[in-house]
Amino acid sequence: MMVATNLAGRILKVNHAGEHGAVSIYSGQIFMARFTAKLLLPELLTFRAHEENHRATFHNELRRRGLKRCKSYWLCAAGGYVLGIGTGLFGANAISLTTVAVERTVLRHLRHQTELLADDADAISAISSILSEEQEHHDAAENHNRTPGVFGQMLSSALAGATESVIWLGMRI
Repeated sequence: MMVATNLAGRILKVNHAGEHGAVSIYSGQIFMARFTAKLLLPELLTFRAHEENHRATFHNELRRRGLKRCKSYWLCAAGGYVLGIGTGLFGANAISLTTVAVERTVLRHLRHQTELLADDADAISAISSILSEEQEHHDAAENHNRTPGVFGQMLSSALAGATESVIWLGMRI
């Protein structure tokens, strides 16, 4: 049980840091969307509010377990904000491609986590409580996407790889 408890703690820490990164991505995109994609602002504000709630869910579970946040917490914030500003600079399509790529990766990890942590009802509850909103973000953004083209495909691949890398790093530091 100790191994599962340690794994659950690491996963919850990384999820908390990831949600902080997501808040930062949306914050950067919201800043830029005022100039490049005004029509997306209401949706981006809603998504950021969801991510703030998700971050609070994981924060509360970490506190309940007596765990500190992940060492990658501020790295996720800084990287997320830069990513949000950068993709927001390219407008609505890049913003939507970012959400799809990041959420697709995150959803795969969250679903896998529910299998790994099947014996930890509290961890499963925290993870499961955010799945539908993360799926909603993915689906709404996917509906905005035009045919991505070469730039969009490269951006999507790079973002999925970066998201995987941040998760991998968070689990190891």
